Amino acid sequence: MPERKSIAVLSPTKPVRVRLRRINASVAQVHPPAGESKEWWNRLKQAMGTASSHFVDATLFQFQGAARLPNGGISEIAVNAALSMVETAKPKDEVEAALVIQMACTHTAAMAVLSRIGGAHGGDRHVALMAAAASKLLRSFAIQVETLRRLRAGGAQYMRIEHVHVEANAQAIIGNLQHRKKENE
Repeated sequence: MPERKSIAVLSPTKPVRVRLRRINASVAQVHPPAGESKEWWNRLKQAMGTASSHFVDATLFQFQGAARLPNGGISEIAVNAALSMVETAKPKDEVEAALVIQMACTHTAAMAVLSRIGGAHGGDRHVALMAAAASKLLRSFAIQVETLRRLRAGGAQYMRIEHVHVEANAQAIIGNLQHRKKENE
């Protein structure tokens, strides 16, 4: 049996990350990780498919809102996970980036809701409400993924039109026909 070799594909550069310095439980100031300040802002803009610093600022603020832990502050890990999702999707412009940002925020919210179900605190009604909310968020995420696919494909649809001419007093069958062999043949 031939030996199978697995090949690890490594990124030539480390993923772009942020460090958060908390102003309060709801807001943090975004900074580059240690030693990455020189090209950090340009890498953020490249990861989000934009040349606009304002777009990057707004996005990082939105990530902070989505990355709040239940009954807690902002999670730097969740902000960086959302940023990683955007960078991996490689949006080519702000429209694609906005959709991918929505996807990252929806995913973060869905995971937060799912984590609250696990404890089953609050009784059956609470669990049912959390499960319904998680279901809606996960469905929204699936729709967003499909929307991104369609946006990138250009929304092109393929329609095949064939003309069939049937003469008077004739019969026609429309559809895929397959000839079955009889057992005696």
